[in-house]
This record gives sequence, C-alpha cells and structure tokens, in this order.
Amino acid sequence: MLLLVVFGLLFRLQILTSIFSGSSAREFGMSNRVNAVLMIVFMVVGGAAFAWSFGDNFNKMNPPIASVHGLATERMFWTTMIIIGIVFVLTQVALFYYSYKYQQKEGRRAYFFPHNNKIEIIWTVIPAIVMAGLVFAGWKEWTRITGPAPKDSVVLEVMGKQFNWLVRYPGRDLKLGVVNYRLIDATNEFGFDLTDKTGLDDFVAGEIHVPKGHPVLLKIRSRDVLHAVYMPHFRVQMYAVPGMPTKFWFTPTKTTDEMRAELGNPKFNYELACNQICGRGHFAMKLNIVVDEPDDYVAWFGQQKSFSEQNPDVLASFKQKEEKLVVKEAAAAVTVPAANASL
Repeated sequence: MLLLVVFGLLFRLQILTSIFSGSSAREFGMSNRVNAVLMIVFMVVGGAAFAWSFGDNFNKMNPPIASVHGLATERMFWTTMIIIGIVFVLTQVALFYYSYKYQQKEGRRAYFFPHNNKIEIIWTVIPAIVMAGLVFAGWKEWTRITGPAPKDSVVLEVMGKQFNWLVRYPGRDLKLGVVNYRLIDATNEFGFDLTDKTGLDDFVAGEIHVPKGHPVLLKIRSRDVLHAVYMPHFRVQMYAVPGMPTKFWFTPTKTTDEMRAELGNPKFNYELACNQICGRGHFAMKLNIVVDEPDDYVAWFGQQKSFSEQNPDVLASFKQKEEKLVVKEAAAAVTVPAANASL
C-alpha cells in the first residue's frame, strides 16, 4: 500500500512538472465518460433499491392507526412526505442527468450565469407558500391535541424515570392529588403527599388501561432526564421534561382484542416506549397499554386499590406528622394569648 501511494505521488508530480514546463497537453480520456454514465446507473439502481426498500418495509414503518387524531396526523404527515418526495425526485433526477449531459468534453465551455431575478423570486416564493401552508396545518393540529381536553376525559399521569414508567390514576373523586419530589423514596416513587385529601384515593398501576371511544388526557412528567412518551399506534409522542409538566390527549378507537384480531396476532399489545436515548437502560423503557371496552374499563377501575390502602405504613406516618403539626399549631395558639396577657 505504501509503494502504491509513493508511485501515485510520483506520477502526480510528473504530470504537474509537465504542465508547468508547458510540455503537457490536457487530454480527455474515457474515465470522464465512464463517470458520467455511472451517474445515470447510480440514479436508476439507487432509485429502484429505495423503492423496493420503502415498499418492503412500509407496514413496519406504519402500524395500524388506533386513535381519532392519528388519522389527521397521518394525513398531514403523508401530505408533507408527498410534497417533499416530489421535490426530492425532481432535484435528484436533474442532478444526475445534468452530471451526464454536461460532462466535460473537448471545446465545451461553461456558460457564466451569475444572477436572474425572475428565477430567484420563483424558487423563493413558491417554497415559502408551500411551507407556510404545511406549518399552519401542523400548528392547527398541534394546538388541538395539546390544548384543553374534553371535560369528561379519563385523566392519568405518566412519569418517566431511568429506566421505567410510573403510572398514576385519580380515584373515585377523579382528581389527582398533590405530589412532592422531596417525598420520593423506594416505596413512594411518585412522591404522594397524603396530607392532601384528594390524593388519598389515587392509585398506581403496572400497565395503562384506557377505555375505547373515550378521550384520554395524559399528564406527563420526568423524574430525572429527558424521556419521550411514544405510543406508535395512537400516533402519540410528547417529551417528558424534568421540571416542566407536559400533556397530550387522544381518543382510542380500537380495543386491544380488536387490534389482535385485525393483525392476526393473539400476543399483540399496545406499547408505551421511550424513543429518546436516556441512558444505558433505555431499551427497557416499555409499558403495556390495554384498550378496554368502556364497561371492562369501569370494572378494572373499580378493582384497583389506592396507594394509601396498599401502603398503610406510609399513610400512618403522614397521619403522625399531621397530628404533631396540629398539636404544635394548637400550642402556638395558646402561647401567643398568654404572652399578650403577661404584657
């Protein structure tokens, strides 16, 4: 290899010496035409390979849609892809065709074309109009799914941490209680503050259950680093950001059993995955999602036990703290009037 490099440099040095001395005539060999033909071959073969790969993997890249807003998101996505795809094909065909057509030949000189106002206006205004339309459509759909959810939505909270998901539901009062990160420990992973009465009936679940045909509001948090709530069949993706709660609402349209029948896969499960690389255990951040019929969801909901019921020791500890606080406040209330009287 070293000898080949040395010979190549010597050959190059000989050519440069001949050019500077004026004894070398520049010739156009077959290699120029071969490269021009290879441009066309690459375009045809590469285009065919791309078309085959796209068609062969289409179903893997596009799982069936199982939510109402997923249809709108999918329509917007493919509208964007079609527009970009047409422009991509036209520009790439022009690129490779011009490389072939305008290959270097004896006597050919490039045409100097420094500026043209008409062309500049055309290729600036048209993309600007198209992009503005796409951005407006995206903004409209984004504000709908991240805006206020319907009042009758099923509310649940999803919290990401390295390297799993925690899920919290409100109890029968349908109100999520207060949480405090200072209270997080091995037992109280959410940081339940059980001095808040609305949180006494909140419960945690090992998987997400949602009812078919009913709006679902996800309240999203992260306990440590950036994660992403990704539910491909519902076309849901939202970042879980430390210190900044986010939200997303959607309406499921197919139960887990219906999707299993549609796919012919009795082991299928909807999945919540993190698609942001959040550390060494990122691959393990998955959680099953079960879409139930409304009646089945109500039955499942009714069987759940609250966090305070499952952890009586934690509740007892909070009650002791609360009693001590009440005694302390009562003592302070007695001490102040007594001090005033002595004055």
